[in-house]
Parts: sequence; structure tokens; C-alpha cells
Amino acid sequence: MKWILLALAFVLLAIVFDLGLLVYAAYAVVGIVAFTWWLTRRWADSIASQRHCTTEEAEVGDVITITNTIQNRWRWPISWVLAEDVLPPETQLFKPHRLEVEGDRVGIFRLGAGETKRIEYVIRCNRRGYYQIGPLLIETGDPFGLFRRFKVASEPSFLLVLPKPIDVEDYDIASRRPIGEIHLQHRLFEDPTRISGVRRYEQGDPLNRVHWHATARTGVLHCKVYEPSAMAGATLIVDFHRDAHDRKHEPFRSEFAVTCAASLAHTIFQLGQQVGLISNGRDTADRIREEGWRGQARSRDAATRAIGMQSTSDRLRPIIVPTNQSGDRYFRIQQQLGRLELTDGLSLSELLVECESRLPRDAAVIVILPKVDEADAISLGSLTRQGFFVTAVINVFDGDLFARYAGPLIAVGIRCLQLRDEPSIATICRSQQLR
Repeated sequence: MKWILLALAFVLLAIVFDLGLLVYAAYAVVGIVAFTWWLTRRWADSIASQRHCTTEEAEVGDVITITNTIQNRWRWPISWVLAEDVLPPETQLFKPHRLEVEGDRVGIFRLGAGETKRIEYVIRCNRRGYYQIGPLLIETGDPFGLFRRFKVASEPSFLLVLPKPIDVEDYDIASRRPIGEIHLQHRLFEDPTRISGVRRYEQGDPLNRVHWHATARTGVLHCKVYEPSAMAGATLIVDFHRDAHDRKHEPFRSEFAVTCAASLAHTIFQLGQQVGLISNGRDTADRIREEGWRGQARSRDAATRAIGMQSTSDRLRPIIVPTNQSGDRYFRIQQQLGRLELTDGLSLSELLVECESRLPRDAAVIVILPKVDEADAISLGSLTRQGFFVTAVINVFDGDLFARYAGPLIAVGIRCLQLRDEPSIATICRSQQLR
């Protein structure tokens, strides 16, 4: 706009003072400015792009390839194009990077009439998460440098990196029989000293199960049904409140918690038992869906800032994957853990109050938490008094700190395990325990 105003000022000055050569020069400037402005817009509108990812879902350690195809759909060549495929800034904050990039995400080149260029690079997935890949930002301009045009050439893609489970040795967390009359959904071990009912005889039932009094009374063979002495499966509760995690240990301690939860869920699922997940963290997919991608940014810097993660969240709805034995249960838990983020919503004690009614009585409760305060100890103790079998996995490296956190829990009958580091996940269920 300033070039047009300057050219018009020259024209008016030349007309007022009757300067012929200056008039011709002003016309030339106006013509060049108008032509380059039109040319820049036409070039930007003629650029089309597509992005191709080899997969939209991967595990930690996988490598994927991103290919951006940029095409000039006009019959005239474009003198220069600057293209950049944007990644969220938080993926490059820590070493090793969450997403390690091999190759160039940025390219500058000339596009001939109808020509196609490619920007291809490889991403190594070092940490789980839900990542926005793109958008592809395009910038071009006239040969004189008078005008530059910015464009979002393609919408972003999304990559879910799933946590990779570790094989857990000797899993032995089974719930004891709760106190009181509680309806049970799953029966793992039966207590032959406690009869819960009678049913008709079925082929293959042993004779020691035959209920002879019921058989004599009805004239039809009946068998005894025993109460279970232990319940199968577990509900995993992962504390992902931001204030509970020490910043100097992040993001490593929270990643250990996610890997531990994924490993336990995988082990329980492989045993054919019920498993579920509850967390006070934030779902990245919900964040992106609510905040949205605003593609109207007018510069590359503004577009890069638009995909940055907000540090606060006012959503207080917990993340819940119901505890049951459905075939896709572990896959859903793994996906949810892959999208989990620290947040400042519900604390652990508030989460337990909110979700207490959704905990099945016939499954153990495994809580993975980085520290234990008075409110947490009271809430977990309340679950124990109601008949739940609670195991606390305390996510700390220091043994003295673990003993201090475990003390109040042991006092109310909660089994405590220490999550020291990632290698300890494999043996966490058979490691030395405080009782």
C-alpha cells in the first residue's frame, strides 16, 4: 500500500509542476507496483500442496516419513517459494526431542510452470503423545521484493504416538474379598467353604460339587456355587495433576507413570482380566478440538504461535475408560494414555471423590501417583474402608522419600510399591514392598 501511495504522490507532483519526465516515471512506477502486486497474489493462489504420512498412529521408537508435495498450477513460473512444515515448539524442548527430525522441513526453490516439488523428512518418535504435524506454510513474492504473500497451503495432520508397554514379571495384584453383600461380576478363585447359591448340574461338573439336599428335594441334579475368594483385574488411576509433579523431574517422571500404566494394563489384559483407566489429566485431542486450528494467521510467526500448547485448562471432567473385559479395552487405554497431558484441573483427592461410584467392587484399584499428601491419604484410606483392595505405586526415585510417602498409606492397609525408573517397571509387582 505504501508503494501505491508513493507512486500516486509522484504523479500528482508531476502534474502540478508540469514535469513530463517525472510523469512518465511515475506511470512506470505505478505500472510496476500494480503488476508485481497482481503477480504476487496470482503466484500465491496458484500454489497447491498435499501432505502424506506413512501412518497416523505409531509406538515409541517407530520412524515415520512425511512427504509434502507442492505444485505450481499456473502456466507461468514462480520465481521463489519458501515452504515450511511446522511442528509444535514443545516437541523440541527437551533432549532427546519428543519428535526427532531427520531431513529438512524447510525448503526454498523455484517452481516452473506446472512443476512439482517435494519436501520429505523423517520423524523418529521418542516419546508418546498426540502431535500436530503442519500446517505447511508457503511464502512467495515478486522478483523486486516489493510484495510478499503468505499462505497456509495444507491443513495439519495429527500423529498419535502410543506408549510402548514393558513386560511385567509375576503380576500378583488380586483383590481380596470385600466386606459386605456386594454383587460380583467376575469370579476368579472360589472358596469351597462358602456357598453362594445352587444351580442345575452341567456336564463335566465334579461330584463333590453336587448339592445332594437340593437334588433329593427336586429330583434333579443340582450343584453348589461358591463365593469368590479373590477378584480379577484392576482399575488404574493415574495422577496427572501439574502441581503434584516436581518441575525439575519433568517430563521424565510423568512419562514413567504412563509407561507403567500401559505395562500394567497390557499385562492384565493378556491375563484375560478386566481393566480400566481413570485420570485427572487432559486429553490432547480434546484440547485441540476445543481450541481448534485457526488458519487465518497472516504471518509464519503467527501461525507457529497458533499451534503452541496452552499451559492452563479449566476443564474438570475426568478421563475414564470403564473397567471391563471387552476385546478393545487395552487398545483404548493405550490410546488414552498416549494423549494424556499434565493439567491443573482436579487434584487426586477430588478425582477419587468424583469417580468413587464408578469403581467396580470386583477389581483391585492401582493408583500411580508422584507424591502423597494428607488429602490423598484420607481419600485412599476411605476406599480401603469401603472394601476396595488398593495398591499405591509411588513414582519417586529416592528410597527415603518413598518411605515417607508410603507411611500414611501403610497405616490404613494400603500396599505400596516404588516406581524408581523405567527398568523397574518390569519387576515392580515382585519387588520389595512396604506393608
